[in-house]
Amino acid sequence: MEPRYRFRLFLLTIMVLLGCGVLLSRLHEFQIEKRSMFIANVPTTHSVTVREPGVRGIIQDRNGVILARNRRSYEVVFNLEDIYQSYRQQNDFTEADLLEEKVQVGGMPKIKKKKDIVRIVNEWVVPRLETHGLGKKRFTRALKTHYETHRGLVPFPYRTDLTYDEFAQLAERSLDFPGVQVTVVPRRVYPYGTLACHLLGQVKQWEKGDIPEEYRKSRMHYQGEDQGISGVEYTMDAQLRGKEGRQIFIRNEKNKIIGVEDYSPPQQGAAIELTIDARMQYVVENFLRRIGRGSAVVMDPSTGEVLAMASLPNFDPNDFVPSITLKKFKAYNDNKANPFLNRALNTYFPGSTFKLPTAIAGCIHGKTNSHHRCVGYSSYGKNLKIRCWKTEGHGTLGLSEALQRSCNPYFMDMANDLGSRTMADTFNLLGLGRKTGIKLPSEQPGMVPGTKTWIREKSNGKAITPAQLGMVSIGQFHSGASPLQMCAITATIANGGKYYQPRIVRRVINSQGQVEADNIPIVKVDLLKEGLKKKSLSVIQKGMWMAVNQKGGTAQRTALKDIHVAAKTGTAQTGQPDHRDKNIAWTVSYAPYEKPKFAVAVMVENGRSGGKVAGALTHLILRGLFAIDNGFQPRITKMGLYKGHFKAIEEILLPEGDLLALDIDDIGETGNEIDPILLEEGQAIRVTPKRIILPSIAPQADTSEGTTQ
Repeated sequence: MEPRYRFRLFLLTIMVLLGCGVLLSRLHEFQIEKRSMFIANVPTTHSVTVREPGVRGIIQDRNGVILARNRRSYEVVFNLEDIYQSYRQQNDFTEADLLEEKVQVGGMPKIKKKKDIVRIVNEWVVPRLETHGLGKKRFTRALKTHYETHRGLVPFPYRTDLTYDEFAQLAERSLDFPGVQVTVVPRRVYPYGTLACHLLGQVKQWEKGDIPEEYRKSRMHYQGEDQGISGVEYTMDAQLRGKEGRQIFIRNEKNKIIGVEDYSPPQQGAAIELTIDARMQYVVENFLRRIGRGSAVVMDPSTGEVLAMASLPNFDPNDFVPSITLKKFKAYNDNKANPFLNRALNTYFPGSTFKLPTAIAGCIHGKTNSHHRCVGYSSYGKNLKIRCWKTEGHGTLGLSEALQRSCNPYFMDMANDLGSRTMADTFNLLGLGRKTGIKLPSEQPGMVPGTKTWIREKSNGKAITPAQLGMVSIGQFHSGASPLQMCAITATIANGGKYYQPRIVRRVINSQGQVEADNIPIVKVDLLKEGLKKKSLSVIQKGMWMAVNQKGGTAQRTALKDIHVAAKTGTAQTGQPDHRDKNIAWTVSYAPYEKPKFAVAVMVENGRSGGKVAGALTHLILRGLFAIDNGFQPRITKMGLYKGHFKAIEEILLPEGDLLALDIDDIGETGNEIDPILLEEGQAIRVTPKRIILPSIAPQADTSEGTTQ
């Protein structure tokens, strides 16, 4: 072979070898060095887990009437990170699509580029929803805040008011809307509106701080449970919450859902059975609307069960599901009557209803048969006199007669004979000055002057004076008690001396129908074991009966035609004569006298007479209770808002023919017996609960369609 051909063959071989070397080198680079990068770019599927909230348990009354349940809520939610990724894949995404924002870094301004999720949603998602009649609103500020707070972890609720037809229409086309999900969520509903609202309470949506750390680190969408923030919804929140569910979706490379890998449905929480009777609650709330602000409590004296607890003004817990609008929330907050306050648990001057625990203290310590000659006032020192409401005096009275006529000097002198320590100890024994322990939040303990708590918090270490102790015996000065506390004391007198802990929760029944907690009656104090004799207690009971059924009694307006009622009225002074709420009217009662079924406490703010206002209300309430007890079945309907008012209530007129044929000559306590100067230090007794939890506020839609920032 000629040399030149050999050279050509050699050159060709060298070129082939070089080409193979380059090819092998590139193959090594692509298949070995950059293998992971190319694998990552290969179209593939991935899974996304959605955490679903548990279903909240129902709340029902003692007869099975459902007061709080759940309804199906058809909603549209945005998974914002999925929307962003889908937008990038389906559009020519450039740096121009990022939003520039000025931030401070080390004290120096710096331009930072971030995802313009608001523009993407408003210009790419909402118009597509509008073609199906669903894209009616834009939430610029809410979207931005939500994305900066939760990123892709928590879906943004776009529409929570879909009809079933809208839900079905969008569900058919859900694959065409990556990141847009239609879902069915259980939402709380209170079928009877404002009925028992302060007992049931309200719920709010979960918050960012409620998300466990385990969910933050995993690839999933988190939907949390509503949480109770007041009433039984709050105190029984742990039992009401159901077990969470999980749904694992399979998505393709375009982030569209192509199937479901696994699904474990959420479970329902326990059912809470309350002690209240919805029929009685309905009747009490309707009668209570004859006043502006006040409360009524009905208890079973033989068990301590609360059969009804009403407070006005009220609120509608449905307004807070799933969140309340700013307009409605402002309307509630602007109402100076404080509709969120459960007045049955709040502290007020008890007035002459405090003569009942004073009488019990006297009977325990040997004062059952004591007599006193009332001359129209009691003197303390040379210049201080505290008057009786009957300025000419009652004459000589025993304990029963003093209760019947509500004589101030009788009980003021008894209190000073007993001494402050004896009075304070007995009042504490009866649950005054401490919480009852009922399963409701924001209960106020009240105040008993002369106790260590009072000396520490109110008197700057000074001992109580005789005049102050006298005012305590008639429910003035720094005295404070709630309608629930006074109802519990009345029930104790009615049942023969056993103080039952007031109860609102009767049973807790889990989702399998098993009773997890059966709340049985709890006797906290038996007065007969504390030194009170049955004969002495009967003297107190007789005095309450005489107040209703004999001439000269201050509680005659509570009388029923066929049932004997026992009662005690009170008209508390609140401060200066020109004070807006000059008086607080009270009546506590029980019936029937022989075998009590109901103990009732009624309190009316700005009621000018315990007998004419609270006593008349008690009469109406007792009539309703006994009608139900005898078989009457009121039709319970949805109740609306009652805003209340600050007008003085001079008298509540009873229907013609309801009063017994008695000569009602004594008007009872006038609320003007004590010099206003002596009351100045005791004005601030009513307390607004300290525990305040703000509800979930609904996102505000843009006011201008062109707003994108």
